[in-house]
Amino acid sequence: MNFPLGDRLVTPPVLLAPLAGITDLPFRSLVSRFGAGLVVSEMIASGEFLTDRPGTREKAELGAGIENTSVQLAGRAPGPMAEAARMVADMGARVIDINMGCPAKKVTGGYSGSALLQDLDHALTLIEAVTGAVDLPVTLKTRLGWDDTHVAPDLARRAEGAGVRMVVIHGRTRCQFYKGRADWAAIRAVKEAVSIPVIANGDITDAATARAALDASGADGVMVGRGAQGAPWALAEIAAALYGTPQPQIPEGAALTDMVAQHYEAMIAFYGAELGLRCARKHLGWYMDRAGTAADLRRRVLTARTPDEVLSLLAPALEAPLAEAA
Repeated sequence: MNFPLGDRLVTPPVLLAPLAGITDLPFRSLVSRFGAGLVVSEMIASGEFLTDRPGTREKAELGAGIENTSVQLAGRAPGPMAEAARMVADMGARVIDINMGCPAKKVTGGYSGSALLQDLDHALTLIEAVTGAVDLPVTLKTRLGWDDTHVAPDLARRAEGAGVRMVVIHGRTRCQFYKGRADWAAIRAVKEAVSIPVIANGDITDAATARAALDASGADGVMVGRGAQGAPWALAEIAAALYGTPQPQIPEGAALTDMVAQHYEAMIAFYGAELGLRCARKHLGWYMDRAGTAADLRRRVLTARTPDEVLSLLAPALEAPLAEAA
C-alpha cells in the first residue's frame, strides 16, 4: 500500500490531482488532513513563473516546502523548465511534477501540456532538463496520447530512462478532453513498459471506481481530481476501502459547517477578502450540492458581498437540509 518516491514513501497510494483554480493551498491542506499519499499543486507555467507574474510565484512559495506536496511545472522550452525547477527546489519543494497532460487550448496552443505528446523527442528534452537540474524526485503526468495513437507507453519508457520516478496517466487522449469514459485498461500498456510506479487517473471518484481502475490498469495507485470537489475526505475514504487505512470521520451537521467555515476562512486569509470571496464560491457550491441546499439559500450564499455574510449563512445552508430530512 505504498511505494518510494525519493527518500519518502507515498502512502496510501491515493493522490490528489492538480486542478486549475481548485487545488490551491487551502484545499490541498484540507485534503491532506483527511489523508492523502500526495497532493499536487496547480500547474505553474515556467515562463510566467520566471518573469514573476503576480500570483504564480506566490502559489509556489506558499506550497512548495509543505510535506506531502508536489509542485507541478509546465512549459515548452528546456531552459525555463530547468530554471523554474531549480527555483522551486530552492524554495523547499519535495517533489516536482511535469505537466504533459493538460488539454486546455490556452496551454496546448503554447505548445505545452498535452501538445508535447505530438513530439516525444522534444518532450524528452524538457524532462531531461528538469531531472538534470535538481536532485529531487521528478514525476510526469500525461495522457494516453494526442489522438487515438497511444504514445504514453513510449513516453513513459523514455521518461524513466531520463530519471523520472513516477508516471501518472489520465486514461484519455487530448482530443477527447474530458468526454466519454477514461480507458483504464489502456493504462496497462504503460505499466508493462516501465518499472517505476504508474498511477491511474480519470473518472476515479470513489472506492468502486478506484478498484475498477486498478483492476483494469494494473496501476500502483490512483489519482483523484473532480471526485474530491466538495468532498475533501474522498481520498481518505478510498484509501480506507482499498488499503485498510483508518476510515475518515465525514463531517455532518454542525461539524460540516465548522469544516466549511474553516476552509472558507483559510481561503480568505490566503487570497485576501475580495479575491477570496470569489475564489471560494466554487467550493461553497460543491459543498451545498452535497448538502442539498435549497436554491434560494444557495443563491444568497453565492451572491453574498462580504465574508461575514457568507459565514452567517453557512449553518442554515449546510444543516437545514439534514434537519428537514429528519
